[in-house]
Amino acid sequence: MYLRLLFLLSFLFLNLHACKNGYFSCVAKVKDSTSIQKNSISIPIKNNKRLVYSQQIPNAKIYKHDPFLNLYIIEDKKHFKYPFDINMRLQLGTAAVTDKTFKEGKVLKEQVGLNTLGIYSAKMKTPALITSSCCALEGILTPGGFIDKYYLNNFITKKSADYGDIGIRVKDQKGCIKIVASNPYLKNNPLKRGDCVIGFDGKKVSSAAQLMRNILFSTVGSKHTIKVKRDKKVLDFNVEAYKRTGGGEVSDTFLEFRGIFFNKKLHIVGLNQYFKDYGMQLGDRLIQVNGVQVKNQDELREYVENFKDFSRLLFERKNFQFFVNIK
Repeated sequence: MYLRLLFLLSFLFLNLHACKNGYFSCVAKVKDSTSIQKNSISIPIKNNKRLVYSQQIPNAKIYKHDPFLNLYIIEDKKHFKYPFDINMRLQLGTAAVTDKTFKEGKVLKEQVGLNTLGIYSAKMKTPALITSSCCALEGILTPGGFIDKYYLNNFITKKSADYGDIGIRVKDQKGCIKIVASNPYLKNNPLKRGDCVIGFDGKKVSSAAQLMRNILFSTVGSKHTIKVKRDKKVLDFNVEAYKRTGGGEVSDTFLEFRGIFFNKKLHIVGLNQYFKDYGMQLGDRLIQVNGVQVKNQDELREYVENFKDFSRLLFERKNFQFFVNIK
């Protein structure tokens, strides 16, 4: 009993003086909270819950799941007394932290939506936590990049794990927040590939990362205005956020909007009820779109977008090929 009390008192001291002791205290906190478990992250947060990043479904009571970023909120049966919080304040320094060591670094590139995770300068065995010197969370470092604090905070605080979508994918390109893909299946979608986004909800947008956060964190069904530059014209459009269906760990070809999901090799891994009468099956491999061979999801999204009336898809199943027309 005495040893347990001594441990709790000493750990409380570490927790309260984390900023003073810097990242050494963060390493101790990660270790004592068992926040790193083999190839997954399980971070204690408020209200006796844990924020989990894992490729596998946790063996615990699950409150919420984000399939795009492999995030979960689960029950914390250990009731860790000193949970991590998300640092939404200004922070000058950060480090990648494990239960054994830390490496100071900085954000080289922000996370842009669900498909492009952030880039962190410090090379560290993953998964790892990115924290401030006070051990507040700045992100989660994964094999594919880091999930930044804005996405973690949004996932923890919102009732739903749904993301908003207005049918565009963007990137920063030569001073322009350029639309690089636009959903052809979204009814009356006014936005086109090549448009430069200059404003959202009456405010100027400074980066693709900021714009995608504004869109993704919006409520499904909410109304928005978007200002774009198309050729030499500035145009304003009214749009409505619908539920995001693809991105991150889920395929993102716009066909998900219709209910068809693929793996990286373009085999069907998910079909909704609507397509059961089309003759498609799980495992069928897509090989052509509108007469053009496709090898990956990026090519598929590009060629699908060129045909708004319908898409003619060629599938293969055990050396048998067949066409499906998607309207």
